[in-house]
Amino acid sequence: MERANEVSGMTKETQTILKQALHLKPVERAELIERLLRSFDKAEDDRVDALWGEEAESRIDAFEEGKLTADPEEAVFNRINRR
Repeated sequence: MERANEVSGMTKETQTILKQALHLKPVERAELIERLLRSFDKAEDDRVDALWGEEAESRIDAFEEGKLTADPEEAVFNRINRR
């Protein structure tokens, strides 16, 4: 049976890294996750990047047309980091 402070299949070093990562701010953990996932497949997924680009442009257009509102960046990151 796995103890609460041990993760099955992980070396001590990996467990240490995990414990450190769990203390990062949510935004920092998300960035770490993204970079780790990218390390499995070095080739960028151009299709996904293009779709996100289209979505971003659509949101910018909607904001400029007054169809969307936005919160200040600082308020958004403060909300995320309080979690």
